[in-house]
Amino acid sequence: MTQPDQHSPAALPVVDTSAPALAQLTAALAATAEHYDRTAEFPREPLKAVHDAGILTLGVALEYGGRTVPVAELARVVQALGRGDPSVALLSVMTIFQHLQQNRLRKWPDALYRKVVREATGRPVLLNAVRSEPELGTPTRGGLPATRVTRTRDGWLLNGRKSYATGAEGLDYHLVWAATQPAGDEDPLLAHAIVPGAAPGIEVIRTWDHFGLRASSTHDIVYTDVEIPADHFRGLPPAQAAAEAAGFGTAGIAVIALYVGVARAAQEFFVTFANERVPSALGRPIATTERIQTVAGEIEAQLVQAEEVLYGLAARLDAGDEDAVPRVGVAKLLITRSIISAVQTAVAALGNPALTRGNPLERHYRDIHCCRIHPPQDDIALLAAGRRTLGR
Repeated sequence: MTQPDQHSPAALPVVDTSAPALAQLTAALAATAEHYDRTAEFPREPLKAVHDAGILTLGVALEYGGRTVPVAELARVVQALGRGDPSVALLSVMTIFQHLQQNRLRKWPDALYRKVVREATGRPVLLNAVRSEPELGTPTRGGLPATRVTRTRDGWLLNGRKSYATGAEGLDYHLVWAATQPAGDEDPLLAHAIVPGAAPGIEVIRTWDHFGLRASSTHDIVYTDVEIPADHFRGLPPAQAAAEAAGFGTAGIAVIALYVGVARAAQEFFVTFANERVPSALGRPIATTERIQTVAGEIEAQLVQAEEVLYGLAARLDAGDEDAVPRVGVAKLLITRSIISAVQTAVAALGNPALTRGNPLERHYRDIHCCRIHPPQDDIALLAAGRRTLGR
């Protein structure tokens, strides 16, 4: 039997991102979203559905068997996933981002990355950057990680504790933000250490008991003397490492698209409830009243605003507009405000049913508030925009 060429592109599936195909996937994820929200179990079966649709490898480059994915297309896909189950959507988009980052920076050893892509043809292969720490918080606000790599004869030893590591219980590869221990006056080197999820010395601490995205498995992880090969950590000086992390507009746009999907799901419940709810004193659906019609109009206005900002900026990113990337932070802020307002408007109009756990609007209300957590957070986005404005 002829062995496959280890350097040839993997046979990745053709992905159908048409509206009917995405709607079908949304419905499949929505059918189990309440179960995983209540149990906080790792959502393996929904992730298999995303894998079977070919979406987990959307970010793979042409030379590895993938294709170029426009930002606007990726945003549509992620919005559809978020409309179904935002925890599954977040796990999926984090994996896609790591493929996109490999396209930009080529940080993975080529043979290892080809192996990852080949494995991903047969099963879900989950990747994520593991960056935050209990003391440091998020590295987007600066500072050096306490997680360290130390040279050995054959490679590196990794030690440290990370917090808020999305996908912790199911990651096939952890990309762990770490620093070298400098000698004397030398600056440390920074990079994401590539760590197989099955490596000895990894312990997941189940700390995630959260308001929203309860099935995202965003737990703490402790790394104790984890051995990795020499080429799994390629450190850079801090300034260069920070520069590489900047300017990746696709990430910010796609993550916020997830939450636009949550807001659309909330609107869907609102519309259904308004058409089915017939108070005895009224004798007809509340959807026929001007008050509820006005509320519906306000919700739609907020979502139209969010989607116009989202897809307008995505189109500019796809066109290579150099002014688009600096606007991603402000766009994220504006979209966040709109979608949270839309869901809060629906909750306020429906009262007790909106906050009843038997109705999905209560879950959407919790999940939508998680959009503020993702970088850049509001104060950072405003500070950056203010400095650009004042410096013109």
